[in-house]
Amino acid sequence: MQKLGDFKLPQFFNYPPYFTLQPVRETGKKQIQLWNDLILDYCKTHSIFVIGLEDQDFPLFSNPAIERSLTHEAREAFLSTLVAQGRAEWLDKGRRKCLVLWHRIQDWANIVLDFVKDNGLKDSVMTVEEIRSGIESRGTELHGIDRTVLMRALKLLEQKGKLAIFKGTTADDEGVKFSI
Repeated sequence: MQKLGDFKLPQFFNYPPYFTLQPVRETGKKQIQLWNDLILDYCKTHSIFVIGLEDQDFPLFSNPAIERSLTHEAREAFLSTLVAQGRAEWLDKGRRKCLVLWHRIQDWANIVLDFVKDNGLKDSVMTVEEIRSGIESRGTELHGIDRTVLMRALKLLEQKGKLAIFKGTTADDEGVKFSI
């Protein structure tokens, strides 16, 4: 089995036809599902939140061992399906950059709640940057989280009355008061 670093690639990654959009409906649906699962798993494993459609450096878009690369059309089809499933969002109108949600926003919100409970942070205050890169978040999925994803999860929790977000003078000193 082929690997990308420590990441084990599925068998289909070495099958040249899977680098070309399949015209047969059922085969195409299976192909898209395999690619979507692979993209989500790879992004989660490597904490990747943004994929550029034109990003030739994204390792899943090509397989040098079999001399195959995904076409622009295939990359767009796979990412568009993730968007349709609520597992990604286009970051621009030109659909060139995609925010990958390997956890849905509600799931990220639950991860934040678990983080607060596990670290005894009920009724405490933290900056958004502390949640993303502080000592408490080391070794958790929150460490290094994309700021956009985190803010959306925090706003969801704010709507549910679990916390209050307060603005600082800069984005670096935006704060959160947990009240769970």
